[in-house]
Amino acid sequence: MIDIKVPAVGESISEVTLVKWLKNDGEYVDRDEVIAELESEKATFEVNAEKAGTLRTVGKEGDTLKIGDVVAQIDESAAKPEKAAAEKKEKTQASNGTPAIPKKEAAPGLVTKHPVVQEPPGHIAPDVKATPVAAAIITDKKVDKGSIIPSGANGKIVKHDVLEALSNPGRVPGKALFGREENRVKMSNLRKTVSRRLVEAKNTTAMLTTFNEVDMTQVMALRSKYKEKFKEKHGVNLGFMSFFAKAVCFALQEWPAVNAYIDGDELIYHDYCDISIAVSAPKGLVVPVIRNAESLSMAEIEKKVVELAGKARDNKLSMEEMQGGTFTITNGGVFGSLMSTPIINIPQSAILGMHKIEERAVVVNGQIVIRSMMYLAVSYDHRIIDGRESVSFLVRVKELLENPDQLLFGKDPVKALLEL
Repeated sequence: MIDIKVPAVGESISEVTLVKWLKNDGEYVDRDEVIAELESEKATFEVNAEKAGTLRTVGKEGDTLKIGDVVAQIDESAAKPEKAAAEKKEKTQASNGTPAIPKKEAAPGLVTKHPVVQEPPGHIAPDVKATPVAAAIITDKKVDKGSIIPSGANGKIVKHDVLEALSNPGRVPGKALFGREENRVKMSNLRKTVSRRLVEAKNTTAMLTTFNEVDMTQVMALRSKYKEKFKEKHGVNLGFMSFFAKAVCFALQEWPAVNAYIDGDELIYHDYCDISIAVSAPKGLVVPVIRNAESLSMAEIEKKVVELAGKARDNKLSMEEMQGGTFTITNGGVFGSLMSTPIINIPQSAILGMHKIEERAVVVNGQIVIRSMMYLAVSYDHRIIDGRESVSFLVRVKELLENPDQLLFGKDPVKALLEL
C-alpha cells in the first residue's frame, strides 16, 4: 500500500481543496492515470496514480488539505480485474474452438421500441403542440413558447397555460412563484484569492483611471482583408488581441513607468513586456502571461492567446504560466461592456481595459461619418505613474491602433524612411 500525497505547488501555497475524484474508491487505476482534481488559491491541477493498483480514497470532495497530506492510497498488490463477463466468455469459447454466439438481430419489418426520454419540467421542445385556442392566443399576443409550462396531455399547451404565462410575465418556466430559496456554497480557494487581491489592490494602490476612444476601422479592415490568408498561413485566426498586444508593447517601451512596479522603497523597471491576459475561466478569473510579447510576431501572439485561453477553460494552467507579468490587458468587450474601470493586477502598476466595438457617428475632417469605435481605459497606480505618463501611454496605444501600419516599426513608415 503506497500513499498518494498532496504535492507542493508553489512556495506561498500551504493548502489546497479536493475538488472532485475522477476515480472511485475501490476502482483499479493504471500508473500515471489521473485520479483526482485539486485546487489551490491560484490554479487547478491533477493528481496522478504513482503505481497501478486498487484506489483507496482518503480525502472527501470539498476537504481542505495541507501540502503533504495523504489524499489517497493505492494497493499495488491488487490484481488487475478481468474484462466484462461477456467478453471473457467469448474469449473462452474461441479458445476452446466453440464459435461465439452472435448477437440476435431484429427481424426485417420489426420496429424496435426505445424507452421514451422525458424532458425535464418546463422544457419546451421545438415541435411542441398547442390546442387551437392556445395557439391563437400565442400568435395574437406574441407569447414566447419558452415561457409557457405545458400541462396538457403529451406535453401539449392548453389555453390555461398561455393565460398563466401572460399573467406572470418574466417568470422562469418550472420556477415556483414568489420563491425564497437560498443556496449556500463554499467559496473556492481561487475565488478567495481573487477577492483578497482585488481588495488589496484597492487598499494599497493610489488607483486612477483615464479614458480615451479609438477608431477601430483600419484594424477591422485589415482583419477582413487578410484573415483568410492569415489563417491559411499560420493556422490561427487573426484576432484583436495581437493588435492590442503589439501596440501596448511599443507604448510600454516608450513610457517605462507604466511597465514598472513598486517593491518596498524601490522601483523595478522592466526592459521586456510580459503581458498578462485576463481570461474568464469556469472557476473564476485567471491571468496567464505571454512572455516577451515585444519579441513575438502577430501570429505567435495569437497562437499563445489560443493556447493559454484553452488551458484556462480546461483548468490546465500551470503556476509558471500565471506568475509574473508586467502589464495586463482585459477585454470586457466580449461580454458587451461599453465602458468600465479595470482594477490593477498587483503588483503591476497599470491595466488596459478593452471594450465593445460599436458603430458611432464621429466627426472626421469636419464631416460626420460612421466609424467603428471602442472606448479604452487605463487604470494606473498614481504612486509611480503620473497623469502625463498614463495619458500619453493611452494616446500612443490609440495612435498605433488607428494606424496599424506603424505596428511594424513603432513609428510612421515615412518618418522611419526619412529618419525623422
